[in-house]
Amino acid sequence: MASWMTCIGFGFLTLNSVLAIHRSHGDLAGIAFVATTYLSLLLLFWCLQQYQRAAPANSPARTRSKAGVWLSSSLLTTVFSWRVSAIMPWPVAVVVWLMAAATVFGGFFALFVWSGQQPLN
Repeated sequence: MASWMTCIGFGFLTLNSVLAIHRSHGDLAGIAFVATTYLSLLLLFWCLQQYQRAAPANSPARTRSKAGVWLSSSLLTTVFSWRVSAIMPWPVAVVVWLMAAATVFGGFFALFVWSGQQPLN
């Protein structure tokens, strides 16, 4: 059962998304951006909940949940980078995309390659 704070948070997210779509006045790129980020956030929170409920260790459900977390967060990173880089001069846009790529590949490395290994001392 979701807590009342979770319900308020999702209500606030949904209301803001609906208002942003309404204010876009038919701009398809703006509507696509809002819809994609909203659905990606819902998927991210659902995958995180599934990850927390999954059996410990390397169960298939836990691995699928980690993959969902990585995919949804990578989609969010890509969408926000696309939106930010569109208003930046090209040298800054290149830096934005390089940072996004580093975040996506670093997340993959942390979740799937480095997962379970002992930290370096």
